[in-house]
Amino acid sequence: MAQFNYSKLLHALRCIPQSVDSRFACTLGRVQLPPVCCKHLIRFKSLGAADRGLQEKQRQHMARGLPKQKPIAGVKRVIVVASGKGGVGKSTTAVNLALGLMANNPSISVGLLDADVYGPSVPKMMNLKGNPELTDNNLMRPLVNFGVPCMSMGFLVEDVAPIVWRGLMVMSAIEKLLRQVDWGRLDYLVVDMPPGTGDVQLSITQNIPIAGAVIVSTPQDIALLDARRGAEMFRKVNVPVLGLVQNMSVFQCPKCHHQTHIFGTDGARELANTLGVEVLGDIPLHLNIRETSDTGRPVVVSSPDSPEAEAYKKVAASVVRRLEDCSS
Repeated sequence: MAQFNYSKLLHALRCIPQSVDSRFACTLGRVQLPPVCCKHLIRFKSLGAADRGLQEKQRQHMARGLPKQKPIAGVKRVIVVASGKGGVGKSTTAVNLALGLMANNPSISVGLLDADVYGPSVPKMMNLKGNPELTDNNLMRPLVNFGVPCMSMGFLVEDVAPIVWRGLMVMSAIEKLLRQVDWGRLDYLVVDMPPGTGDVQLSITQNIPIAGAVIVSTPQDIALLDARRGAEMFRKVNVPVLGLVQNMSVFQCPKCHHQTHIFGTDGARELANTLGVEVLGDIPLHLNIRETSDTGRPVVVSSPDSPEAEAYKKVAASVVRRLEDCSS
């Protein structure tokens, strides 16, 4: 017997004139279909309508279930610093971006939130230790250094203690870091996001309004693949991508000053052109950046006149300009 499906059946039945008596058999190819098929067709059509109704109800239920974005009390703008993968200098960029914003405009206030629950780096880079104090409203007070209030999961656990948590516990921790911190009045809150495109990223983007995302990547092809995924994720959740930071763009020998592009040349620029965004700045691969980060004195404050610090301050200026472009 010839094979058929119900889409073919529907097409065949539509071709039958209404004057044809329903007692006659319906012919589809070489298959003789009895009149009872018409009854089945009506049932399938009604089931299709029911399925559509069910899908619409599910869509409405999901829309109700999504968290409503609520601004963080006292914070004007939130900037997230993200990367598709770890090891590209995202946390170093986030720390120096926060300090660069203040260096460019000392009249503003900037906070720093370390949302990398599994691998918090801000306490080390900002030379901060201890547990946050609580206000009368049972809110955590951020720890402050270099004029930047900071909050991190690293303040709440032991230095070497692994955080072995499932997703729900991580989401609960992120909620506390977002909502149970007394930030005071901030012009900018820089959020150091964990690498990847998982639960934490979605939770943050769905819970708070974000002014823009900064994507950090090295020029290496492997890193750029994940950086593109990160940028596309923010676009899907309607977060403006302010641009890309090309980190470790070039290494200059401290003795002969010869420049070597260890991770490739202008890979982030090519990706930026593909995505239709701009490169916010190039950060060199420099010993001074690594040493100052490890000792808890970021390069923007420890060597403010160095080319490395100037590179971060240029990125900060570009971020402010892009924020103004997006808001206008």
